[in-house]
Amino acid sequence: MGASYQLAYIGLGSNLEAPIEQVREALNELAMLPLSRLVAASSLYASRPVGPQDQPDFINAVAALETRLSPLALLDQLQALEQQHRRRRQRHWGPRTLDLDLLLYANDTIDTPRLRVPHPQMTARAFVLLPLAEIAPSLDLLKQPLSTWLEQVENQGLERLSNA
Repeated sequence: MGASYQLAYIGLGSNLEAPIEQVREALNELAMLPLSRLVAASSLYASRPVGPQDQPDFINAVAALETRLSPLALLDQLQALEQQHRRRRQRHWGPRTLDLDLLLYANDTIDTPRLRVPHPQMTARAFVLLPLAEIAPSLDLLKQPLSTWLEQVENQGLERLSNA
């Protein structure tokens, strides 16, 4: 008998080469990952960059995925998708064609050199929390309701654009 499905949340972001299309295409690609199925996707949001401000605004979304992949196997798939979108890691928090972050995996806490779940910065980022609340409003995050985390962050210039 194989592993059961686990619920994972993926943060998506892009600010290069038609970012809206990059994020929409990535959502379609997430739906085709092996041993996985896309169960929800947030609206698209525009956000100012974190870090260097000399780059375009980002388009962000969050997706919910039911998967039988292990966390590291899922991370491998996400990084392969980034590479298909010609992601280049030239500057910390710099511009990118596609950024896929494994935000949550079931109720697991993972702290390895390669992967940290829950994602360490997610509770401070409106561009993660708002789309996450859209698709999982009753989610508890680090033993607190998601709504509590949302109340603690400013809007940070986030603008809801459209459904994915």
